[in-house]
Amino acid sequence: MLEAIRLSSDGMNLDIGGPFGCVIVRNNEIVGRGNNQVTSSNDPTAHAEVTAIRNACRQLNTFQLEDCELYTSCEPCPMCLGAIYWSKIKKIYYACTRTDAASIGFSDDFIYNEIPKDLRERTIPIEQVMWDEAMQVFKDWMLKSDRITY
Repeated sequence: MLEAIRLSSDGMNLDIGGPFGCVIVRNNEIVGRGNNQVTSSNDPTAHAEVTAIRNACRQLNTFQLEDCELYTSCEPCPMCLGAIYWSKIKKIYYACTRTDAASIGFSDDFIYNEIPKDLRERTIPIEQVMWDEAMQVFKDWMLKSDRITY
């Protein structure tokens, strides 16, 4: 956890991004590191956890991290939590909470509150279109004999 906190401080002080850091550990060895790089990369998805997941997957040459644990300086936002679940990381350790993040101006808690709302009640309008066309691709996927299920 100290390395994740150090990464959060370094990234902030170097003006790479917000005050967030993350490491991914397998067998007591750090296999992925990340700090928030949103502002320096102009990428709203470049959160510390996503950056660390990408780094660990490159290092381990895999898209699943089921034998890894994640240490992050702050409770993951909904996007990062989704990425953690997709990568199959087995455990999350965090320091600050999403409420702590909200107290310094980050919107994690707002997004958590949006998710359970009915689609029609969310702040950003959402509308389903072209279901038939998109569903055909799903059907083609199911017929693909060499698909890699994840």
